[in-house]
Amino acid sequence: MFSFKSIFRIVALLEGVSYILLLFIATPIKYLGNDPQYVKLLGMPHGLLFIAYIALAIILKNDYLWNTKQFIVVLIASIIPFGTFYIDKVYLKNTVVK
Repeated sequence: MFSFKSIFRIVALLEGVSYILLLFIATPIKYLGNDPQYVKLLGMPHGLLFIAYIALAIILKNDYLWNTKQFIVVLIASIIPFGTFYIDKVYLKNTVVK
């Protein structure tokens, strides 16, 4: 059975991968290759994963006992390339949930 922790880790991974693909593959193709189809293809899934990441972070804030600074770092990591991978390694991987 899946817990919120495992779902959050999966969403964080997928959100990070979709963001990297969007920034480093789809956007250059859009502007250099004049082909916006990849941005359209990746944009919606990334947006949904971003919203899920934020929602799950809010839900799990008290379970992980994050203080305000840690919570802000977790939220900001979703807009920094590779940020969700850092969060998974530092904040989620070996953390005991309350």
